[in-house]
Amino acid sequence: MATLDGFSDACSSLLEGSYDWIDRIVVNAYFPMGQSPAGFRYWWRQLVGSDACLDDTHLMRTAGHFGRRVRAWAGQHGMPVIYCKSGERKDKIADQHLPKDPKRLGLFLVLVSKAPALVWQVRHYGENGMDLRRRDPWPYVNYYHFHIIDAEWGHITINMSAHPPFGAQIILNGHEWGSRRLKKRDIDVTKEDNCFVRFSDPAGLGEIADTLSSPNSIGRLSQLCDRWIYSCCLCFGLSIEEQEKSGFRYRYSSYQIEYSRSLLFRSGREMEQIYQSTIDRTRTLLDLRRVCTIFGSRYRPHTKRLRKERFQVTTEKPTYDLTVFKIHFGKLTLKIYDKGARLLRIEVVVHNTKALKLGRGIGLLPTIISMLKQILVRFLDVVRSLSVEFLDTGFVDQLPSPTLTGHTRLAGVNLQSQRMRDALRAFIALSPAPSGFTITDFAAKIQELTDKPPTQYTIRNAAYDLKKIVGKGLAEKIDRTYRYRPLLDPCRKLFAWLILDQKVIRPLISSGYNLRTGRRPRHFGPLDIHYINLKRELNQTLNTLALAS
Repeated sequence: MATLDGFSDACSSLLEGSYDWIDRIVVNAYFPMGQSPAGFRYWWRQLVGSDACLDDTHLMRTAGHFGRRVRAWAGQHGMPVIYCKSGERKDKIADQHLPKDPKRLGLFLVLVSKAPALVWQVRHYGENGMDLRRRDPWPYVNYYHFHIIDAEWGHITINMSAHPPFGAQIILNGHEWGSRRLKKRDIDVTKEDNCFVRFSDPAGLGEIADTLSSPNSIGRLSQLCDRWIYSCCLCFGLSIEEQEKSGFRYRYSSYQIEYSRSLLFRSGREMEQIYQSTIDRTRTLLDLRRVCTIFGSRYRPHTKRLRKERFQVTTEKPTYDLTVFKIHFGKLTLKIYDKGARLLRIEVVVHNTKALKLGRGIGLLPTIISMLKQILVRFLDVVRSLSVEFLDTGFVDQLPSPTLTGHTRLAGVNLQSQRMRDALRAFIALSPAPSGFTITDFAAKIQELTDKPPTQYTIRNAAYDLKKIVGKGLAEKIDRTYRYRPLLDPCRKLFAWLILDQKVIRPLISSGYNLRTGRRPRHFGPLDIHYINLKRELNQTLNTLALAS
């Protein structure tokens, strides 16, 4: 069952329905014995009978046999084997070769590309001495991408290295699995790319989504991997007899998971207004550097993988009109974008489940999905907190007043101080962080926003400013950690005050209330009209108060 969040709750009267779904699952397949020198040497003895021929030449020969067997089998069955260049979109190539027969099952395409992989290096010394080490860094070798149609999961991809111990990845699409389950239950849906843009039974959709994240799904997922990885992929490197003789069995762990919440609005116009206004209000306060709308044609874009730890905003480049709101937190990505005419989609993507620190075993998949759901709800609650609310004057007035922390008298939050405003900007920018933030993160964000070196704004300065924010009840320290997180209810009022200050009051003051601005521009936006109306009403108010000059 989907957990309600503040943003969805605020839009509930405008929604036709909503659903949560697991979009993408990437599973790592590895042979445990092949990860250590002693284990790999023992496996080779079981396979060959001795380790006398365990050397670089025979290992490279094994990889060569893998590729030749793939090409020979594909040639006999009239199946294409395509070598891809660096940066080439393999998913688009696979889409062009999808079987036209809906009853077709099994392997239908093999793509080959270069990627880093575990490769063992063997050095002999003396009579029986052997030094077995991993090549460091991992060399680029041929990976074979086996594209398969499964009766239950639809289009799946297994990427396998040709070098022992034959590391692999299994890529699954949750919407492919869901569309087949929905068809069996006669639930009418319209699937566009990787999303259901129309559905008649949101409750039934939710029940099927829950089965994919339940503990029972672990067995189905393991069965799927076993069904294809041995008989369809590994067989080119090791025959079935060799697999049984050497005891070669894969173990599975989760690597990447994509969890989404889709909101179907009754009116596309209302969805566009709500979404655009949300972006306009929050892009400055959440420290978003880019929020882009690009015009193009109809296919959905894909983003490049993250290459390093970072906190920043990136922009997708779609091939049709699309607005993307995206934030990266290291190996975690949070984003909102419009899909189709009436559907708004919110996604949380973990690019490496190691970042969640929950474990990566396939049995922990329901726990990981539960964590992603909590992150998504928290993110939407923060987005909702940035909505403009009616301000409580007492709240703003009491911010500069001192507070007591234990027996210590502490200064208040002075909104007129530039240093305090910079601290609040950093606090808001870090507020969506799923696991909170440390004082070091807080100091680094202020240094980034203000271009101050660490010598001008130190960790001690950050600790003092954050202590004042905590003293006003805007944030709290997470138990048994050194991390802090915002308190949403009081933060709503603070965020609203900052929005009014930056987006309404300052533009009016900078204009000097002068309505005689000359000839009206040819392209006059709705926001400009609102500002002129605000200035006109403000001038009339000042005239009534006899304050206008």
